Amino acid sequence: MTTRSYCVVGGGISGLTAAYRLRMALGADAAITLFEPGDRLGGILRTERVGGQAMDLGAEAFVRRRPEVPALLAELGLAERQLATTGVRPLLYSQQRLHSLPTGTVVGIPSSARALTGLVDDATVARIEAEAVRPLRWQPGSDPAVAELVAERFGEQTVARSVDPLLAGVYAGSAATIGLRAAAPSVAAALDRGAATLTDAVHQGLPPAAAGPVFGAIEGGYQVLVDELVARARPRWVPAAVTKLEPGWVLHDDTGARWDADAVILAIPAPRLARLAHDAAPRACAAVRRIRSASAAVVALAVPADTPFPQCSGVLVASGESLHAKAITLSSRKWGQPGPESNVQLLRLSFGRFGDDLAERASDDELVTWALDDLATVFGLTVCPVDSRVQRWIEAMPQYGPGHADLVTQLRANLPPSLAVAGSYLDGIGVPACVAAAGRAATEVLEALEGPATQVAR
Repeated sequence: MTTRSYCVVGGGISGLTAAYRLRMALGADAAITLFEPGDRLGGILRTERVGGQAMDLGAEAFVRRRPEVPALLAELGLAERQLATTGVRPLLYSQQRLHSLPTGTVVGIPSSARALTGLVDDATVARIEAEAVRPLRWQPGSDPAVAELVAERFGEQTVARSVDPLLAGVYAGSAATIGLRAAAPSVAAALDRGAATLTDAVHQGLPPAAAGPVFGAIEGGYQVLVDELVARARPRWVPAAVTKLEPGWVLHDDTGARWDADAVILAIPAPRLARLAHDAAPRACAAVRRIRSASAAVVALAVPADTPFPQCSGVLVASGESLHAKAITLSSRKWGQPGPESNVQLLRLSFGRFGDDLAERASDDELVTWALDDLATVFGLTVCPVDSRVQRWIEAMPQYGPGHADLVTQLRANLPPSLAVAGSYLDGIGVPACVAAAGRAATEVLEALEGPATQVAR
């Protein structure tokens, strides 16, 4: 019996999970080749030593109420490595001062005027209170940009001071670049069901009271997960970039080597996918070219343990402020790591929004200087770091614009059999969504070659 060959292009969490799912389904003898240039795997999951401590410089957390990551960690024997947040809440920086982060909102969209009292002016509060007297024109199934709907109902201050800070942190975008169904699917669903007002839709869409912390992380950083996936998947790692994909499937890499495959999973960012697969799947690539991406940079700092930050997990920054950073995470406050015996505390500042080139053009020294200036502005502290790292993520933050789900449907529908895709630009930017999409991709190529009876755990 001829052994089939499976190729996975991309060594981030999506590619590694896909390779692991293939291995679990096919067994020890399956030929699984993984292409990722450079000297490391993990993609946007990157753990470095900062101040002698392990710290994630890309994705740092996952949503615990989604099952994918906890289930994968349990499957890999890593369940006991899960961390939960300490429960300390973030603050919001707007109009040059700190505010409590509003409660009773979905991605900053309020369920009542009371939620934003003190953050927006009296006229905006009155506008939210009087929303019911203005007809809500909603077409079921529609997907406007968040800013379009929220500004019309609640005014521009609500967008800039409440919604933009949360969407900038997740997507490196804004309410103008993200569609409602991606940002707040529960709100869109409530509107489809006939919610009379946006405040009513948000009230219906509020998540249930959490039984525990919303976010989780991994003790030792995401590198722990990356290493275990590599050990279990055991792919043949080719440290090269695939530069051409021919139907058949034939892959050409940047060393001049040629590789034949029976099935291919492309677990690469949307811009790379559009360039690589345009001959093999032109209609799919026409859809993916419409997905735009942002670039971001992270400055990680280790500072003396006695630096007197306030009791918060960090700060989200409203749009239009004079700061360079879009968010500050007080990592040690958020996760309780490292413990009190350490002589440092860790924090990270995030830079870059869709439409700017800050992550590409600013030097490392500029980014660190801006980070220290922003800390002084926000907290009134002169911070003296004992260590720092700068990490850039170029075109790594997909923008889930209006109609994004339709684009993804078109993309997948126009892929030839035995070619599948995975990545953060598909079903959600977070690690749980990437894990789920990778499982789906593995199932699709296995069913194309091995038959519909093949099952892959997700």
